[in-house]
Amino acid sequence: MKPLRSLLTLALFAAPSAGFAQQKPASISGQVTDIQKKALESATVALLRGKDSSVIKYGVADKAGRFVFENLEAGQYLVQITAAGFEKKYSEKLTLDGNVAPVELAAMILAPQTKSMDGVTVTAKRPMVEQKIDRTVVNVEASITNAGSNALEVLEKAPGVTVDKDGNISLKGKEGVMVLVDGRPTQLSSADLANLLRNMNASQLDQVEIMTNPPAKFDAAGNAGIINIKTKKTKQFGFNGSATLSYGQGRYGKINESLNLNYRKNKVALFANISHNHRKNFQRLDIQRNLRNFNTKELEYFFDQEAHMQSKYNSINAKFGADYFLSKKTTLGISLGTNTNPGTNINNNLNQISDNAGNLFEVTKSVTGAEQTFRNVQANANFRHQFDSTGRELTADVDYLNYRLRDQQYLSNYYFDAHNNQIRNGDTLYSFLPQDINILSGKADYLQPLKGGARFEAGVKSSTVKTDNNARFDSMINGKRVFDANRSNHFIYEEQINAAYVNLAGPLSKKWNGQLGLRLEQTVAKGTQVTTDSVFKRNYLNLFPTAFIQYKANEKNVFGLNYGRRIRRPNYESLNPFVEYLDRYTFQQGNPNLQPQFSHNVELSHTFRQFLTTTVNYTRTTDIIQQVIEQNTERKEAYVKQANIANQRQVGIAVNATMPITKWWTSSVYVNASDNRFEGIVSGENVVVEGRMLMLNGTQQFKLSKTWSAEASGFYRTAGLEGVLLTRPVGIFNLGLAKQVMNNKGSIRLNVRDVFYTMKFKAETRYANVDAQFQEWRDSRVVNLTFTYRFSKGKLNGSAPKRRTSSASDEQERVGGN
Repeated sequence: MKPLRSLLTLALFAAPSAGFAQQKPASISGQVTDIQKKALESATVALLRGKDSSVIKYGVADKAGRFVFENLEAGQYLVQITAAGFEKKYSEKLTLDGNVAPVELAAMILAPQTKSMDGVTVTAKRPMVEQKIDRTVVNVEASITNAGSNALEVLEKAPGVTVDKDGNISLKGKEGVMVLVDGRPTQLSSADLANLLRNMNASQLDQVEIMTNPPAKFDAAGNAGIINIKTKKTKQFGFNGSATLSYGQGRYGKINESLNLNYRKNKVALFANISHNHRKNFQRLDIQRNLRNFNTKELEYFFDQEAHMQSKYNSINAKFGADYFLSKKTTLGISLGTNTNPGTNINNNLNQISDNAGNLFEVTKSVTGAEQTFRNVQANANFRHQFDSTGRELTADVDYLNYRLRDQQYLSNYYFDAHNNQIRNGDTLYSFLPQDINILSGKADYLQPLKGGARFEAGVKSSTVKTDNNARFDSMINGKRVFDANRSNHFIYEEQINAAYVNLAGPLSKKWNGQLGLRLEQTVAKGTQVTTDSVFKRNYLNLFPTAFIQYKANEKNVFGLNYGRRIRRPNYESLNPFVEYLDRYTFQQGNPNLQPQFSHNVELSHTFRQFLTTTVNYTRTTDIIQQVIEQNTERKEAYVKQANIANQRQVGIAVNATMPITKWWTSSVYVNASDNRFEGIVSGENVVVEGRMLMLNGTQQFKLSKTWSAEASGFYRTAGLEGVLLTRPVGIFNLGLAKQVMNNKGSIRLNVRDVFYTMKFKAETRYANVDAQFQEWRDSRVVNLTFTYRFSKGKLNGSAPKRRTSSASDEQERVGGN
């Protein structure tokens, strides 16, 4: 089996090494307009091969309707223009001999589409990964192996993204990613965010946008950058939609269904997305801990812990919205979304405790059960007004978000000696851990185009957040359930963030482009420990500059340099001093003394012939918020908490290549190497941890016929550093097959995720008196069968407004952060 794995890995990651003929490149450019000579912004432009009309590249017309294809080799080409609400348009066949001047096409004038489209389904093939000037875009449906997956598994495959064993998300080896859904932050704890994404069907998703250094318009939160998950929408008159049904079989079965509906008539557009997800999973976690004396570092006890966990979730997601077009220039919109995710968790835990000579003297058997109900409601009202045809516009959003978590748990412990004789009475701890979060946010943005293609942007934002956590613990004493005042706690956190920004971007010369931005954020926070009647307050003001510069050396080479300062505020759960137990000896605890962390990010990039992008990055982070493990040897306890433990330095290099190998084979490969160094104080001792990591991510897509296609994808990560954990190598290999049916109205996809069952997380950590190893695996090998049916009755709409980011992007993420 090992030779087979090696062969597949080489085929997956080494495919793009095919050479290219060295010829002088040329370019084709032009403009798209309607019959009134009005520029058609966002028209889709495709460059086709002249001999067989196969697609070589896609592009999008800018605000002036302009497009350009550069770095073209000698050969014959066609240009195809498509725009919603208009007839398709082709150019004449063009012949480039490698020594011609740039070709400027005659204006491509599109006629309006008047025919009804009853029973006709329009589909377009998009590349799986698109590299844009300020972000990387992953088109979710372009990957066969995404069928039947959830949103977290989609992120796991995205270039530069890492998902650890607990669902924490990193970008290019850096923690502190701000995750948005349709521009709105999720505002959840790491665990709750992971559960939300695990219960969000891939069939609901359209794109994943990855921004490592966002401009000043975006919130400054997110040390590593922003990941924006965009759900499906449409631009079509009449009634249309899609329905998806998927079944997956791992150790347990998994079912998800989704329905997307859209209706547009006259001045009103309506949309609705509904999905259901039923998942049953298992998790196995083994921990070996050496409990050492803090002063002498001598071994005192050895723990061998084995946990078998099983979870069930049955989530329902729904989102409804409407846009009303007051005029051609003014649009009002509203949306309402809700997610309900009830679930149960059961954990059977075995702890074997030995002395320093390896003699077993105590066995603790624990059973932990939890019933959870998670619900969130999101409401948005938005406004957009275009002042004129130059692109000058004003937009505004108001958002309200409410999160409600009810978590009831019990922990029962039973104590035995090495011969399974009971050595003392068992005990049971009950807990009720409610959490309520309310967020109100508003923002306004103004865009002003300037002469010479430049643009000026400015905006303001204000948000208020209140979290209320009232944890109650009860202990079983003499057969009676008694309130445990020592563990119970009531914590309220209130925060207001006010922000303003300006941004100026445009060409500096024929070869130089630049962008400068500055964002000001004020944070006012108050935390109240109701139980102990103690209060902490914070008030700080920060500036966050951003700068981008791009140099086009020639037709083949484009260089870019950018800088940004960012902040990562503690998520609300981390500030909450609650205690949550895994077993009698292992728990996690919040830290109300957490301070924000700040980072400086610099990136230098080079793009060669528009298909190969290389990026070098440097990041310096102070007061880094990091999850650490601390131990109490006397009580034999280990607990996890967040702390401002260290400063971090990271240097990395990433290479991204997407290109057609042949007419029927397209390859996409991403490679990232990073070096991380943490240095700080943990448990009163100076700790220095350093590690290097290499990550490879690849997808090979094969067009077998007009209706059949296949895909192989996967990733591999070497040993490296994740916080204070030294992780072992891990990887995954996926296979997929797809068939278009019912005159392309339907599709059937079969895929196998984690074919060789290699998604097994292993790590170790050693510092101060902490010495532990971890092994964890889940129900990751799954066979999925997915059917999707698309229907429409109407005609395409070329002027539907874009749904924009909301005003609550940062706050929604910090309901937990990651």
